Amino acid sequence: MGQAVRIWDLPTRLFHWALAALVVASIVTANVGGNAMVWHMRSGLAILSLLLFRLLWGLVGGHWSRFRSFVVSPRMVWQYARGRVVDPAGHSPLGALSVLGLLIALGLQASAGLFSDDEIAFSGPFTALVSSQHVGQATWFHTEVGKWIVIGLVLLHVLAITYYTLVRRKKLVRPMVLGDKVLNGDVPPSRDDGRTRLLALALWTVCASGVAAAVKWLA
Repeated sequence: MGQAVRIWDLPTRLFHWALAALVVASIVTANVGGNAMVWHMRSGLAILSLLLFRLLWGLVGGHWSRFRSFVVSPRMVWQYARGRVVDPAGHSPLGALSVLGLLIALGLQASAGLFSDDEIAFSGPFTALVSSQHVGQATWFHTEVGKWIVIGLVLLHVLAITYYTLVRRKKLVRPMVLGDKVLNGDVPPSRDDGRTRLLALALWTVCASGVAAAVKWLA
């Protein structure tokens, strides 16, 4: 019998589910349009603050949430795909690629939204800072390219989780809800106590305040 090991700290879990909810909200409000675009912008800014937080948390967070624990070389990804590398306690090499790809795509999409203008119901807060040509390029990417990349990566992420759950019989959702995995061997746990949670709250507050301040003073 294995033992329960804390893999995903509470800040990482809250980030994951908050980001998932905000991505869904952004997709829905973008399709509704009209007055819903106000909430589309708000959800986009919230996503941007979460991404900034995750960047910092990837440096100082729990062991398995740090980038150094799951960012691997292309060679390692290839070996894992061929079944030559066992699943780690945290993200698998393929899972790490999925996570990084989604974070980068969301970062580009949220950033482009700051400079977008559909000339109907939405104008990003930073459109006045760049030329009309750049606004047009950002708008094109945000509405025609970036959103489909994000949707595609989200669907791929969900399909991968479904495959691992149903075919490979690996529990991925439960640990992301409760934090623990039942594992054999000596696996280092992620630190997840009051101090780390306060640190995470402080970091997110700084990120959210920074995004809000940038919109207020640069818009």
